[in-house]
Amino acid sequence: MRPLSLLLLLLTALGQPCFAVEQSVSPGINRHYENPDFDLWVRRFESEGREVYDLREEIVATLQLKPGMQVADIGAGTGLFSKAFALEVGPTGKVYAVDISAGFVENIKRISRQQGLNNITAIVNSDKSSGLSSNSIDLAFVCDTYHHFEYPQAMLRSLHQALKKNGRLVIIDYRKQAGVSSDWVMGHVRADRNTVIREIEAAGFKLQKEHDLLQENYFLEFVKV
Repeated sequence: MRPLSLLLLLLTALGQPCFAVEQSVSPGINRHYENPDFDLWVRRFESEGREVYDLREEIVATLQLKPGMQVADIGAGTGLFSKAFALEVGPTGKVYAVDISAGFVENIKRISRQQGLNNITAIVNSDKSSGLSSNSIDLAFVCDTYHHFEYPQAMLRSLHQALKKNGRLVIIDYRKQAGVSSDWVMGHVRADRNTVIREIEAAGFKLQKEHDLLQENYFLEFVKV
């Protein structure tokens, strides 16, 4: 008998709760971020023609951030939104630039120091956790990153725990629709909008509103319940 099966059998016999082990839904999807060429990714992420870059100011304005807020940029990448959030929440606020890539995080730290953005804290997280403390943030922002969650259930639990009461979870991700979306999106993005909503609401969130700002991406705002 396999060790895991034996452990589950023992827990059942002892009357302890038995939880299924979550399997990766997209094995290896983050492998190419392990040793990123930062300048290359800046050119890809921060270039004209990428919808979330072209409309970055409108996206930030829609979030209605206030001075003093605690915001987490999950999958911060090159720090595009982290830097913008830092200006919005001001010196009394805090921005957590969270990314699974140590290379991205080190460059965000470097750029933050150079630009005097002392309210940014950059964190290397794991594939199952945000690395954030409980009840520490007002808003979690996930832009074109949800489809990179290898373990969405675990990550959503972590974000739910990190958010304060009535905290917001914002998801921007690619629309996946057969006959409409590009071949790249159809092959790269795991779940469509409706599937994402079901997964997030099952994790203890409620869809509060949907913004119609974007075309290639959907823009969803959830609240912790």
